[in-house]
Amino acid sequence: MGVSVFLFLCTSNLNIFMIAATDILVTKSGRSKLQDLNLDNLPFGRYFSDHMLEADYENGSWRNIEIKPYQPLLLSPSLAALHYGQAIFEGIKAYKDRQGNAFIFRPQDNFRRFNISAERMQMPTVPEELFMEGMRKLVEIDKNWIPSREDHSLYIRPFMFSSDELIGVRPSDNYKFMIILSPTGPYYAAPMRIYVEERYVRAAPGGVGYAKAAGNYGAAMLATAEAKKKGYDQVLWTDAVEHKYVQEIGTMNVFFIIGNKAITPDLEQETILEGVTRQSVITLLKEMGLSVEERQLSIDEITDAYKSGSLLEVFGTGTAATISLIKELRYKDFVMQFDVEKWKTAPTLKKWLTDIREGRREDKYGWMVKV
Repeated sequence: MGVSVFLFLCTSNLNIFMIAATDILVTKSGRSKLQDLNLDNLPFGRYFSDHMLEADYENGSWRNIEIKPYQPLLLSPSLAALHYGQAIFEGIKAYKDRQGNAFIFRPQDNFRRFNISAERMQMPTVPEELFMEGMRKLVEIDKNWIPSREDHSLYIRPFMFSSDELIGVRPSDNYKFMIILSPTGPYYAAPMRIYVEERYVRAAPGGVGYAKAAGNYGAAMLATAEAKKKGYDQVLWTDAVEHKYVQEIGTMNVFFIIGNKAITPDLEQETILEGVTRQSVITLLKEMGLSVEERQLSIDEITDAYKSGSLLEVFGTGTAATISLIKELRYKDFVMQFDVEKWKTAPTLKKWLTDIREGRREDKYGWMVKV
């Protein structure tokens, strides 16, 4: 029982490998866990669907491609990923329209970014047919796990890690690629309070800030924990050299509406993630008639705009977060507070994106890929 995966090429930094035509082996679970779960009240990332996709990179090619019941992995204590951090992931979402059809939001962009991360971490790239068709087939099998409530979705987590059973600082020869699914509600249900971080550093030029590497998130946890002790939800990172220019918020890119312009940090230094939701928001902001600037933005410019009354809105964008309103921004002892009830731009963006994803607004950019 399988779905054909056609002949394709897998490229890495050093080699080109041919993958022979094969099938995705499908083994279905006997009883769905969905019978025991209420999809109307879901925390983010706590529950997982019935099936997962697993594939192995061995001897220069991808093999053992299988969709099977969600289950634990049997791993060696010497697994290279546990010791040297060769691990990357992506976050994608699937939605249902009013007719119950399942769609995935902009998966091609996540596929492209996944392989950018792979190349930076000296890992093999994942072929498009494996990534896209494997994800499509997995979501098709578990499409009943997509919640129908507004602001709810099926979170798709592709990830890859080194699987050599060997201690030694070098890129692995073997890797495991997997996809799991998690029905979820809103990541941030309420407007956020954000602390501007000046001591710790998330990323520096020449580093891995632009890659969705697991270690980026581990390194951010101490700063986030300290901000939460002060009553804040997340940190707004600043540059590694001067702590002067803003970069991104923990799990999100960030936008500032100053006057009639929307400003977001640019990608030139390769220190922040090129968010798929970020790209979508830039497109929709232009459709609204706002001028969009991708450039360096200093915290001093932000505080000056707040003092003059021209800083109108601040919000984060991300796959998990979608559009998250920011009601408070603290820099040193200076606190900027916002009345989010009066905002127009961010709530409109959130509604437009939700309506596109759930089939209530025309998808004129071709973002939704039918399962």
